[in-house]
Amino acid sequence: MKTAYFPGILAMAAIVVASNILVQFLLLDGLLTWGAFTYPLAFLVTDVMNRVYGAPAARRVVLAGFVVGILCSLIGSQIMLEFGPAVPLRVAVASGTAFLVAQLLDISVFNRLRAGAWWRAPLASSVVGSAVDTGIFFTLAFSASVSFGANADAAVAWASDPAPLLTVGAMAPLWVTLALADWGVKLAIALVALVPFRIIVGAMRPSTT
Repeated sequence: MKTAYFPGILAMAAIVVASNILVQFLLLDGLLTWGAFTYPLAFLVTDVMNRVYGAPAARRVVLAGFVVGILCSLIGSQIMLEFGPAVPLRVAVASGTAFLVAQLLDISVFNRLRAGAWWRAPLASSVVGSAVDTGIFFTLAFSASVSFGANADAAVAWASDPAPLLTVGAMAPLWVTLALADWGVKLAIALVALVPFRIIVGAMRPSTT
């Protein structure tokens, strides 16, 4: 593996670790967590690596992030809180699956659009990847339509409690509101991340447009 990939690997690992820690800290009465603001930066790292070094390098960085995520989940599953482990089984499986599928999809979409305007590939890939990431994670982690067994389901039963959609709409399972709020943050960061994407890529490859 080229040493040039190491900054991307380290950045991805740092984002995954930080997000696993910050997800424990709630915002807006639990509507969001601080991790919602760090995790989308993983798409920025993937896109920078893809633009500068190509898809194979981006996939290596994603794989490194996936391995770090698994380690974080294993550690979190051993930390017992008031209502059970910090990382329940369903959440761990959902997190790893969503990360891997969404990041690989991000790379694929980016490659299809990489010859266009400089902003098109990172924006489209991040928007599509974020939607898939959110859909997979919240469905596997919390939806009553998916079962991991009685014990695993019980650990996340609270997410199926009815609540006003986005606190103001019709009643819906709480996890739907959490998913929409999370996706909204991802979309906002996808737009904001275009600025550092342009700057970082320009610094690493001054001729890149």
